[in-house]
Amino acid sequence: MNDRGSASVLAAVLTLVVLVLLWWLIQLGAVTTARHRAEGAADLAALAAAAHAIGGPEGACAHAERVAKGMRSRLTGCALTGREVRVEVVAELPGPLVGGEPPSARARAGPAAG
Repeated sequence: MNDRGSASVLAAVLTLVVLVLLWWLIQLGAVTTARHRAEGAADLAALAAAAHAIGGPEGACAHAERVAKGMRSRLTGCALTGREVRVEVVAELPGPLVGGEPPSARARAGPAAG
């Protein structure tokens, strides 16, 4: 029996498996980072809007949008009810990631109840 080259084929297959696994881990890390950035952007945007709630919903939401944009996120919703602000943001994904929606987050901020 002639086994010449079988080790090369096995090495090529194992290399391909390692590369696919590495690619998957990079994708997972990028999406996880984007999700954390979306959560942070939502929290900070809500706090910025709440700090400027006295200026009305336009001014408060403008501050929230500026903060979200600074964190490579997009403000998709902003509502001011009294002195409480609710915001929604969507984070930008770094580069061409495969499948799925970009991560989003919601947050609210305002005076403590009671």
